[in-house]
Amino acid sequence: MITTVVWGTGNVGRAAIRAVDAHPALQLSAVIVHNPDKVGRDAGDLGDVGRDLGVAATSDIDTVLASKPDAVVYAASGDIRPDDALADIVAAIRAGAVVVTTSLYPLYDHRSAPAEMRQAIQDAIDEGGGSLFASGIDPGWGNDVLPLLLSGLATTVDVIRCQEIFDYSTYDQPDSVRWLVGMGQPMDYAPPMVAPGIPSMVWGGQVRLMARALGVELDEIRETLLRRPLETTVTTATMGDFEEGTQGALRFEVQGIVDGEPRIVIEHVTRIHPSCAPDWPTPADGGAGAHRVIIEGRPRIEVSIEATDEGGNRSAGGNATAVGRLVGAIDWLVENEPAMYDALDVPIRPAVGKLTATTFERTPA
Repeated sequence: MITTVVWGTGNVGRAAIRAVDAHPALQLSAVIVHNPDKVGRDAGDLGDVGRDLGVAATSDIDTVLASKPDAVVYAASGDIRPDDALADIVAAIRAGAVVVTTSLYPLYDHRSAPAEMRQAIQDAIDEGGGSLFASGIDPGWGNDVLPLLLSGLATTVDVIRCQEIFDYSTYDQPDSVRWLVGMGQPMDYAPPMVAPGIPSMVWGGQVRLMARALGVELDEIRETLLRRPLETTVTTATMGDFEEGTQGALRFEVQGIVDGEPRIVIEHVTRIHPSCAPDWPTPADGGAGAHRVIIEGRPRIEVSIEATDEGGNRSAGGNATAVGRLVGAIDWLVENEPAMYDALDVPIRPAVGKLTATTFERTPA
């Protein structure tokens, strides 16, 4: 069994505990938390597994890493603490662990990551013998392996478009939604997430990765941005009121330009309420969120993914698929040489050992 640590128990970490527990090749050996109120709680409780797992959460990072775990699922946030997240990941790799993480977007396509970040990871790999695979859903499998797979079904391809379309009132991260994305802020507020250059930093690696897989050269990467105000005050169940006239919807694109035209496009359409910007794209089933890939070409191909978890929440469902991609890669990473890996290296494999009698109700013969 591959001893595996889950580091962080927020939106991603909860799903990671469930995924590690369900994986037939993995053994949950420790859970690291930062909130003192979580120390000592059973991992099954923190991960909403439905039973105790016999692993008590700890804040003692040094002791956990000194135990030399085979793998670490690093689920602590890196959005507002990137330097700390990098230091944590480096420490885990230096301890010899395979590390999978959603936390540092530049490492999704590590070839285009800042040189100092890449060097810190490589030094840790050389010293400790661990590995790294960073991925998610968007950025992540929703704009790397899925669109590339679908492109292989086409006769000709004109444009690949990847869309995340979400009602962010379902996203349990008030600080990120209000301050990073800017929902509920005055229209003259500049949301950090879409400041010039930031979308390309977060999603540009995915554009470059797809271009590399498709064998095309990018002229450049461009960004577009549209914002809409709320026409009336709305009240959300998770984050309270968002006032009329404040930002209620955001739409941007990160475009890979090939021969002067946008050919590889990652688009986000984000609302705090369905009433805002109703003319912009919406999920096909009218739900709270979806990830969509459109291959414009012959034939035209469109696939929409709607994942749910934690009581039908689509944000939680998206997080769970990101975790499934990462946790499902751990045994492959353990079996391969220490290195930095990306989505083109790491295969998605069938859920061997997970389709069990508890997954569905058996029908009598």
